[in-house]
Amino acid sequence: MTTLLVASTGGHLAELHDLLPRLGVQHDCVWATFDSPQSRSLLDGHEVIHVPPASTRDPVGALRDLLAARRVLCDGRFRRVISTGASVAMSFFLPAARHGLDCHYIESATRTVGPSLTGRLVARVPRTRLYTQYPGWANGRWRYGGSIFDGYAPAPAAPRPLSKIVVTLGTQDRFGFPRLLQRLVDVVPAEAEVLWQVGSTRIPRMPAGARRQVPYAEMQQAMREADVIITHAGVGSALAAMRAGHRAVYVPRRARHGEHVDDHQVEMARELDRRGLVLAREADAVTTDDLTRAAAWTVTATGVVPAFRWAEAA
Repeated sequence: MTTLLVASTGGHLAELHDLLPRLGVQHDCVWATFDSPQSRSLLDGHEVIHVPPASTRDPVGALRDLLAARRVLCDGRFRRVISTGASVAMSFFLPAARHGLDCHYIESATRTVGPSLTGRLVARVPRTRLYTQYPGWANGRWRYGGSIFDGYAPAPAAPRPLSKIVVTLGTQDRFGFPRLLQRLVDVVPAEAEVLWQVGSTRIPRMPAGARRQVPYAEMQQAMREADVIITHAGVGSALAAMRAGHRAVYVPRRARHGEHVDDHQVEMARELDRRGLVLAREADAVTTDDLTRAAAWTVTATGVVPAFRWAEAA
């Protein structure tokens, strides 16, 4: 039974990739995602179908993906579709349901109190099984399947100097994060070696060496070598920092400042801070002391993670 794994690049793809060993489908699956440095690196060695990119709440991009999904699914090769979103899930679930395929939607870990817009839409698609990563809002329709963060644990470590720092503000074109970038220009030690990935963010006094996007492999290497990582509160950024062994300084975007469509990053930051996996701070409150505190912790993979809890055998 060949499974099609569908996700937007960024945090959605990172989540689905990290969940894959727990899904029980890794030996007979194909990926459908956008072509990007992240997807090429993360899915190296896998069979991948590239589909047109779609940004947040992008109806034109979603329509392009729907047309691509129809072509992908028309030959009867696949029997099941699993997705972590975002809109590309809806684009694939509509024709998948029409072809009689089972659809499994795993809501993003960013959604700590209820489903996203995509989650609410796919819930209307026949044959779709719905999963949350938080037992607190599981109900008759949404089943708790497990959390992507179950396999990570924090631990104190020896203090370390702030000689190498990674700052990553995400790479979305629509949303900058000037409040955080301006704050970090003021608080990051002048003598530190800093890799700045700032995406679309611009401020009057840009830091030297700021780059819109850093190649995926280079970013992973820099994170492994860093003393501390500072990032916006995206799932992909949190996972990347944890895999590199870091408890990141984790800063949520705020909708009232035009930094995102809603405040789901605020809830995400609270949840990971509660688990001790990040040090959550507001953009205008980050201090040098916060960087030092975060650098004195590590995050490790526990190696003991339960299988994902399917609504029925997948």
